Amino acid sequence: MLIDSHCHINLMVKKKFDILLTKEEVFAAQSIINQAKKHNVDIIVNVGTSLPESLNCVTLARAYPELYSTIGIHPNDCTDNWQEELLEMTKLLDDKDNKIVAIGEIGIDLHYPDSNLTRQTDAFKAQIELALGNDLCIVIHSRDAYDETLSILEPYRKDIKRCIFHCFSYDLSAARQITSWGYALGIDGPVTYPKNEELRQVVRETPLSNLVLETDSPYLPPQIIRGKPNSPQYIATIAQFIAELKKTTVQEIANGTTQTVRRLFQL
Repeated sequence: MLIDSHCHINLMVKKKFDILLTKEEVFAAQSIINQAKKHNVDIIVNVGTSLPESLNCVTLARAYPELYSTIGIHPNDCTDNWQEELLEMTKLLDDKDNKIVAIGEIGIDLHYPDSNLTRQTDAFKAQIELALGNDLCIVIHSRDAYDETLSILEPYRKDIKRCIFHCFSYDLSAARQITSWGYALGIDGPVTYPKNEELRQVVRETPLSNLVLETDSPYLPPQIIRGKPNSPQYIATIAQFIAELKKTTVQEIANGTTQTVRRLFQL
C-alpha cells in the first residue's frame, strides 16, 4: 500500500481557487481515487491552503473513506483577514468526521518580492500553536526561507513531535538539521528531474523513517509526465524512483513511508 501524503484533489476538480466545491465536483473526485487505487495508492491526504480550500478538503474527506484532510493558511494565501479565517478553521476541529490529520500547509515563502514576512510569521506561529493545542501534525511550506523557517520553529522544538517539511527543496546540510529534530521530508516529483541531483543525494542519505511520499497534485508532476497535470497515482512512480536511488525494493519504500505517514498523521 502507498499513501499520497500531500495532494490537492480539491484543485484538480475545479477551475477557480477559493470557491466551494459543487456536488458534481465532489463526485468527480471518485475517478481520481479509482485511478490511484489501480496503482496501489489507497490513502490520499488533501491539504488546505486557505479557508475555502480547507473547507473543500474537509468536504472531500467526509465524502470518501480513502481521503483525509488538513486545514491551514498557506503563506502566499495569508491576507489581512487571516486571523478571522483561522478562527473559522478552528471550528472544524470539533467534528472528528472531518478527518483532520494536520495543520498545513503553513510556513514561510519569500520567493516573491512582495512577500510580507511579518504577517507570514504571525500566521505561522498561530497555526503552530493551533496544531500543538490539538495534538496534530504540522505540514510546513518553506520556500527561499530556510533560516527564517528554522528560527520560528526553534522555540517550539521540544513541543513539536510530528512535522513534515513538504516538498523539501533545500540541501543535504538542511536535511540533516531538520531530520535531527525528528521531522520528516516530503519528497515529490522533482526528485525525478534530471538536474535535481542535490535532492537525489538528500534522498539517498536520509533514513527511510524520515521520508514521506507526496505528489502535490495537480502540481510538480514527475519527469515522465512533466508539463501535464499531476495525479495521486504517480506516487507509485516516485516510490519506484526512490527504490532505485536507495537500491532497495518498491515494497520496502511503500512499507517504510506508509508506516511513517501513519505515525505522523495517527491514521
